[in-house]
Amino acid sequence: MRRTLSPRVECLGLMLLALLLIGAGLGLRQAQNVDEERFLGVALEMLHNGSWLIPHRAGEIYGDKPPIFMWTVAFFVWLTGLPNLALYIPGLFSAATVTAMVYDLGRRLWNPRIGRIAALLYLATYQTYSILRTGQIDSFLILFTTLGLYGLARHLLLGPAWRWFYVGCAAMGIGVITKGVGFLPALLLIPYGYAVRKGWSGAVAMPGEARKWLLGFAIMLAAIAVWLLPLALSIVFNGTADEIAYVREILLRQTAGRYAAAWHHREPFWYFFTNVIPQYWLPLVLALPWLVPAWRRQLQKRDARVLVLLGWVALVVLFFCISSGKRKLYIYPALPALVLAAAPLVPWLLRRWFQGRPRLRRAFPALVATWFVLWFARGFIEPVREGTNPNQTLMAQANSMTHGANLVLVNWSEGHWLFARQPIVHFGMLDSTVERAAQWLREHPDDYALVPDEVLSHCFKPEAARALGQDIHEPWSIVGSEADNGQCHAEGRPKIYRFNWAPLAAN
Repeated sequence: MRRTLSPRVECLGLMLLALLLIGAGLGLRQAQNVDEERFLGVALEMLHNGSWLIPHRAGEIYGDKPPIFMWTVAFFVWLTGLPNLALYIPGLFSAATVTAMVYDLGRRLWNPRIGRIAALLYLATYQTYSILRTGQIDSFLILFTTLGLYGLARHLLLGPAWRWFYVGCAAMGIGVITKGVGFLPALLLIPYGYAVRKGWSGAVAMPGEARKWLLGFAIMLAAIAVWLLPLALSIVFNGTADEIAYVREILLRQTAGRYAAAWHHREPFWYFFTNVIPQYWLPLVLALPWLVPAWRRQLQKRDARVLVLLGWVALVVLFFCISSGKRKLYIYPALPALVLAAAPLVPWLLRRWFQGRPRLRRAFPALVATWFVLWFARGFIEPVREGTNPNQTLMAQANSMTHGANLVLVNWSEGHWLFARQPIVHFGMLDSTVERAAQWLREHPDDYALVPDEVLSHCFKPEAARALGQDIHEPWSIVGSEADNGQCHAEGRPKIYRFNWAPLAAN
């Protein structure tokens, strides 16, 4: 008689697999792209200046994202003293926790075998690996959207379970102050409402409970208030004009405004179907020609589990398709529900594929193991392939060449600030022009400027500049006041930001 593992042991084993896959090479990588440089820098600056309610970037208010992810990274920096490790711990924690939730929800909706398949599908999907191994907000957002999905599904499909519903609502609230789209699990109520109205099997009807439903909404607002309430009180009693502008930016322009009329990453409506799903939802996407007809048959049987999960996946993808701004990672919150809907069909699908193909049936476990081993190995290969961040080398050279003098930044990126080893001066991320740098050096002849070669000749003599090196995009040079060609005169008096890292920094 075959002995089966207990659900608890099986869940722990899957969580361990998640930790191995996502944690492979942890600590070897350093912040490499603009997003990672920015979020690590903001977290370090929180520790540096103690400004927790309003994030800053090199002294300037950073108004693009709420602070929850940066708080978390700052906490792990404080705990470990290792910024290059702390940046990736939220994604590692999400990997283990989301895997456990996918397994447990699959187990409860169907059986332990289906839960195991769903968890393995989630971990095998390319987008899981590509996002959870990064130091980006979405690697942490998935924790709260999946907890929202889990809590609501426990209530709507396995309930009534009002406590789990409230947990899901609280998770959505924290998700909103992690990234504005944290409310996405609430869209589950749309296919659920249809299923209840039509009497589909598996949808738990709960009439006459208006107060309990409204309490969930209040709990979500209370979770959002964890950040917004102290921020509002701070603005009311001590708010500067810049801080008031920050509240307007983060609550309006970076949420509804960005969704309705994005100014970055503009893509056509079909972008996710042609550029994201075919690659980033591998290998599951290869089975869609068989899964779609099978899902249709399940819907014809009025199975509310399939309707609610697939309906939510469709609504999440549609939500992001409507917005003009699109990135590959936006639809990632839908993946746990997709694998849960697909998992019950996998045993049938494998029997169909293996019928008359005994060699393929015997080889399949080895193929699965190889797939996971390759992901594990890649975790150690990537840091070697990426090497040292070019901005770190660039800023170390700048410090040596200028002997630690004040350095004016021109057209700078987050990496210049993150890896700066000397006092820096700038005029805002969008206003640090070469003309302003030339004017500053006339007034402060002992300082230097870091200028991209592309705009160097506008205000400086190229022959008087000292070539520094190249970052990911372009070559840079160091100039002093003696390189001024006298042709540039900045208008107005810009706001001046000065910044200098304390000993605890990424470099």
